[in-house]
Amino acid sequence: MAVHLKIIFILVGVTGVHSVITVSKVSVKAGDSITIPCRYGSEYMDHVKYLCKGSHWKFCSYAVKTNQPRSSGKFSISDDKKQRIFTVTIKDLTNTDTDYWCIVEINGGADDGQYFHLSITTDTPSLSVDHQEITGFIGESINISCYYRNSGQSGLCRLGKNCVTGSSGSIDGTSVTIRATVPNVFTVTMNGLKTESSGWYYCVKGELQMPVHVTVTERPTTTTLATRGSTTLSPIDPVIPERSASINLKSLIIPLSVLIFIVIVSLFIWFMMKKHKQSNAKSSAMTMAEEGVTYCNVGYKRETSGQRSHAESDMDVMYDTVVTIKQQTVKRAS
Repeated sequence: MAVHLKIIFILVGVTGVHSVITVSKVSVKAGDSITIPCRYGSEYMDHVKYLCKGSHWKFCSYAVKTNQPRSSGKFSISDDKKQRIFTVTIKDLTNTDTDYWCIVEINGGADDGQYFHLSITTDTPSLSVDHQEITGFIGESINISCYYRNSGQSGLCRLGKNCVTGSSGSIDGTSVTIRATVPNVFTVTMNGLKTESSGWYYCVKGELQMPVHVTVTERPTTTTLATRGSTTLSPIDPVIPERSASINLKSLIIPLSVLIFIVIVSLFIWFMMKKHKQSNAKSSAMTMAEEGVTYCNVGYKRETSGQRSHAESDMDVMYDTVVTIKQQTVKRAS
C-alpha cells in the first residue's frame, strides 16, 4: 500500500497536480453511497470538472462530468462556484469502487486533479458519521458524532484549511471542542456558528477521513409570528365568549324543549284517557237506565180445609206476580 501511494505521489508531481484538494481515504460499507467534496482554485471556477475512475492518472476512465451531468444512476456531480467546491456522489458501492480522481479539465494543457481511495467493507465502516449533511443556526452550536474502529489521532478539519486535533481549537473563527466520553466515538462541537462556517469538513481518525457538510442559517423567529397572531386575534377575542355562551344556551334550550314537549304530550294522553273512561262509564249508566227493571214477588198460600178438596188438602198453592217498570229519568250515573 505504501508503494502504491508513492507511485501516486510521483504521478501527481509529474502531472503538476497541486490546486485540487480532497480527502485521501474513506471507509464505506458495500451497497451504501458516499459524497466526496473536491476543492479547486479560483482560476478553475469556469472550467469543466469530472470524476475519473481508476488507480492510474493516464488510464482512468470518465465517470461523470459537469458539462454532461447525470443526476440518476451510479454517479452524479455538482459544482458550487461560490465555495469553489465540486462534489461527486457514488451510489451502490461495490468492491471495484476503490480508486477515483477529482479532476479539473485544462484546455490546451495537462488536467489538474487529486486522487482518493475508498475502502469498501462488508461490515461497519472503520470511520463513519450519522449523516453527511448537518444544519445549524447562527450563534448556536452543532455536534458531529464520529464513530471509529481504527486507531490514531482524532480531529476535525475544514476542506482545504486548518484542522483541530486536540481537545479544543478554532476553525475560521468558529470554536471547536473534541470529546471522547463514549468508547469508539468522539464528538466534535462547533460553537458560535456564523454564516461563513458553512462548508465541507471531515472527521479524522488515523489515516481515514469522513466528509461532513455543514449548513448554517438563521433560526426562524417566533416573535414576529406571535405578534401577528395576537394582533389578528384581538378584535375577535370579545366575540369568542358570546359564541361560547350562545352554544351553551342552545345546548340547554334543546333538551328543555324536548322535555316540555314530552310533558305536554303525556298530559294530553292522560286527559284523553280519563275523558274516555268517564264517557264509557256514563254510556254504561244510560244503557242500564233505558232498560226495564223487573220486580218479581213470589208467595205461597195454604188453602184452608174448607176451600180445597180432599185431594188437594196436602198441596200448597203458589202465586207469582211480575211487574216491569221502565224508568224515565236517571238521577245518578251509578
